[in-house]
Amino acid sequence: MTRQIGRESRRAFLLVLALVMICGPAAGAAGLDESLFRIRQGGGAETLDESTVASGLKDALRVGAERAVASTSQADGFWGNELIRIGLPQQLQPMAGALRATGLGGQVDALEMAMNRAAEQAAGEAKDVFWDAITGMTLADANAIYRGGDTAATDYFRGRTEKTLRDRFRPVVAEKMSGVGLYQLYNQLVGSYTALPFVSKPSLDLEGYVSDRALDGLFTVLAEEESLIRQNPLARSTDLLQKVFGR
Repeated sequence: MTRQIGRESRRAFLLVLALVMICGPAAGAAGLDESLFRIRQGGGAETLDESTVASGLKDALRVGAERAVASTSQADGFWGNELIRIGLPQQLQPMAGALRATGLGGQVDALEMAMNRAAEQAAGEAKDVFWDAITGMTLADANAIYRGGDTAATDYFRGRTEKTLRDRFRPVVAEKMSGVGLYQLYNQLVGSYTALPFVSKPSLDLEGYVSDRALDGLFTVLAEEESLIRQNPLARSTDLLQKVFGR
């Protein structure tokens, strides 16, 4: 019986966190019954004020975003992480194989690394893009987050905002691609490839491909950080995180 009460209390508390995250402290004060913040612990009850809950959740968002961006935007943040490393797209595999056979394998490897370097540099500017999209979430999103697992907020956020994020993130990626010389390297390799007999120029939206893979990597790491904060007390690096998520 005690275990059942504990499960129900946890579910109720997570719903409150999701609602406050979406509404913000002002909307929470206007639209949520104060009794929702009464959390059962065994046989007793403890009240969390709205300001503490809202501040704790904002702290979690800040910490998670900062960790994800810091991890992916550092040198080898993509290139050195096999889980999110950006490989050559399928459309370029025939070109890559042919160029390697002609002794241009080093340039092919440089192209792949340049894709990852562009993603690493673009990731450093992702936090503001993510935060702007998060502020657009509504109360209707709460149930999906409530019913989900350890990465529910990340997964639902991605499903609702990925297209908008991609549109905003693509120009950032394009700028970084230019900065690391990716376009020049790509055009040189395509020129070498099309000079070979019986081949045709590959068709590829290079900006779109790198943008999509960069976002995939960011969401992957963000999901890992969300899961850590929910599950691991050591990941709750501030007093607020320990107070709110430790319940």
